[in-house]
Amino acid sequence: MRCFSVLLATLVAGLALAAPVKTKRASKFKFFGVNESGPEFGNKNLPGTKGKDYTWPTTSTIDQFISKGFNTFRINIMAERIVPNQQTGSLDSAYLNDLDATVKYITNKKAYAMILPHNYGRYYDKIITDTAGFQAFWKTLATPYKDNEYVIFDTNNEYHDMDQALVVQLNQAAINGIRAAGATKQYIHVEGNDWTGAWTWTTGKNGATMGALTDPSDKIVYQMHQYLDTDGSGTHAECVSGTIGKERITAATEWLRTNKKIGFIGEFAGGANAQCQTAVKGMLEYMGQNTDVWQGALWWAAGPWWADYMYSIEPSSGAAWNSYVSVLQQYQ
Repeated sequence: MRCFSVLLATLVAGLALAAPVKTKRASKFKFFGVNESGPEFGNKNLPGTKGKDYTWPTTSTIDQFISKGFNTFRINIMAERIVPNQQTGSLDSAYLNDLDATVKYITNKKAYAMILPHNYGRYYDKIITDTAGFQAFWKTLATPYKDNEYVIFDTNNEYHDMDQALVVQLNQAAINGIRAAGATKQYIHVEGNDWTGAWTWTTGKNGATMGALTDPSDKIVYQMHQYLDTDGSGTHAECVSGTIGKERITAATEWLRTNKKIGFIGEFAGGANAQCQTAVKGMLEYMGQNTDVWQGALWWAAGPWWADYMYSIEPSSGAAWNSYVSVLQQYQ
C-alpha cells in the first residue's frame, strides 16, 4: 500500500507539472484609434495657408474609422497657428473654427478628440522656457473645450534635447493651465523628454522625474511613443523582430505599475510586412494583458495628404489600411 501511495503521489505530481500554464487574457482598451495628421503640415510656413501648407481631416474618413470600431482621434495642430505671435496671445479665429469643427464632429459621435500642439517643446522653432506663458497658452486653448468630456488634452508632442527639469515644469504648467480654464473632467496626457520613447523611459531621465507631476483631478496619463524599427525612429518599414514590440515596452509597463501611473502609446506603427504585423500584435497583446496600467494606443498616422507614406492608414488607399485595420480591430 505504501508503494502504491508513493506511486500515486508521483503520478499526481507529474500531472500537475504537465498542466498547461494559463496566460492572462488580453482586454480591450478604453481608447483606441489613430493620429489625424494634416493641421501641423507646412510647419516652416507660419501661419501658412489652408489647402496649400496644411489641411484638416475629412469627415468621411473619420466615419470610416468609427465604422471599424475606432473611438479616439489625436488631432495634431500647430501652436503658432492656434495662438500666433506669443503664447499669451489670443486664439486665431479661422484656425480655431476648423479645429472646433473637427472636434465637434468627432465628439458628437461619442468618440474622443485628443488635442495637442505638434511642436516638440518649441514655439517658433525655439525651445519653450517661459513656463508661465505655456500655462497661459494652455488655459486659452482649453477654455473652449472645458465642458466637453470627450476631449483629451496632450501637452506637447515629443519633447526632445531639452533640460529634463524644464520638461517636467512645462508639463506641470500645462496641467495647471488646463485646470485653471475650468476643464476639470478631461484626461491630460503628459509626454517625456527624448521623444517620449517607451523603450528609453526607464534608462533615460523620464523615469526618475516625470512621476512627480500632480493634478487636482487625478487624470494624468503618461503618453509614450514606440516604433519598432532599428533605431525606434519610425522611419523604416522593417521591424527588428517579431517580439520587439513587447520587449520595448516591458520596462515602461513595470515603471507604470510600480509608480501607480496610467500609460498610453500615443504613436506606434510598423511596415506592411509579416514580421512587423507579428511585432505589433505582440505589443498590443502584451498591453491588453496589462490594461491596469495601459489605457490605449493610437496608430501613426491617418490624414489626407500622406500619399504613399509607408505607415499611412488613411482609408482606403493608405499602405497600412489593408495590412493593419483587421489587426487593430482585435484590440479596440
